Amino acid sequence: MANHKSSFKRIRQTSARRLRNRYYGKTTRNAIKVLRNTQDKNEAQALYPKVCSMLDKLAKKNVIHKNKAGNLKSKLAKHVNKLAAVAQ
Repeated sequence: MANHKSSFKRIRQTSARRLRNRYYGKTTRNAIKVLRNTQDKNEAQALYPKVCSMLDKLAKKNVIHKNKAGNLKSKLAKHVNKLAAVAQ
């Protein structure tokens, strides 16, 4: 166990960040799931920028890797575009 004041503070900071990161990660995963299950073109197009923003924020804070965020955004864009092609 830590014996320095700075170590105790670091433990507190780490646990607080971990909880925050878990919350934002889970919220983003739920938003991705909602977008993937959406069949309405207009609803998906409205939801897509919000989900992309969430992914970018997670990548910026190193909760997820930047390439993972890019891959997810690409897959979601293909899903939204496919909905647009089917609806026309």
